[in-house]
Amino acid sequence: MKDKSKNITTFSEHLEKQYGKIGTEKRTEFEIKAKAFAIGEIIREERHLAKLTQEQLAEKTGTKKSFISRIENGHSDIQLSTLYRLLENGLGRKISLTIS
Repeated sequence: MKDKSKNITTFSEHLEKQYGKIGTEKRTEFEIKAKAFAIGEIIREERHLAKLTQEQLAEKTGTKKSFISRIENGHSDIQLSTLYRLLENGLGRKISLTIS
């Protein structure tokens, strides 16, 4: 019987094969999109916990429903000031920023 574990790759190895090494243009583009998606998921989850619709959140923060939708779907770059406004003013959450 063959050892199937030889065919197993780590997630890091998969990312490197698919998008290149860390620091390459293709990998950086992927990382940016992945982080935008994660931020959108956080906003969606917090909005649901606050029992708000996208339209209600948009009204509270002076944005448009379509903008909230694009952010939640990871299809929009979001400025840090907008992120703060959505989470802190719109959803009553606090943000802490960590750089590593």
